[in-house]
Amino acid sequence: MTKLLYIQSSPRKGLSSSNMIAQAYIDAKLASDSNIELDLLDLWQEELPQFDGDKNAAKFNVMLGQDHNEVQQSAWDQITKIANRFAGADHYVFAIPMWNGSVPYKLKHYIDVIHQPAILFGLDPAIGYFGLLQNKKATLVFTSGAYSPAAPSPAFGIDHQSPYVKAWLNQAGVIDIEELRFQPSLLTPSPEEDLQKIIAEAKALAQK
Repeated sequence: MTKLLYIQSSPRKGLSSSNMIAQAYIDAKLASDSNIELDLLDLWQEELPQFDGDKNAAKFNVMLGQDHNEVQQSAWDQITKIANRFAGADHYVFAIPMWNGSVPYKLKHYIDVIHQPAILFGLDPAIGYFGLLQNKKATLVFTSGAYSPAAPSPAFGIDHQSPYVKAWLNQAGVIDIEELRFQPSLLTPSPEEDLQKIIAEAKALAQK
């Protein structure tokens, strides 16, 4: 079975254009491949732990090859449970609206929790960071109200959304990345028509 992890980062549920596009992609994917196991992760329903001092200390223990004390081990166990769910998937689908030029804080929190040494990445003094996730695929749905790659910047916004997410995935070892963009979603003469076009693109992409 191919494990597909669908990560929603918008609180708008069914009203979110990023969720609509991602769901269209997933529905088409499931219809064409019965060998897919879907795991939905709604970051607004998930109780993510704070990455506090004990968890940070545990992270550095792993990087430095040191042992945890009892408190640090408990803290690290919380982190690895969440990170291993991500690492165990084969295909990631992210629905990501642009918030203030970047990603929703819930997604940033999730990334900070799961991006851990010996799970998603390693660090070599000679070559730097290297990813531990191999043979994974990511489908990224990016939406934004005003920003568009073709619009004047910074008047219509700056894209710290897609470069950040793609750089993080690359550092974790995920290099097979495809994108679907609905940008802008508001400053367009026909928002609904444009949304339906990108939904059709999503369905077609899922068939490839």
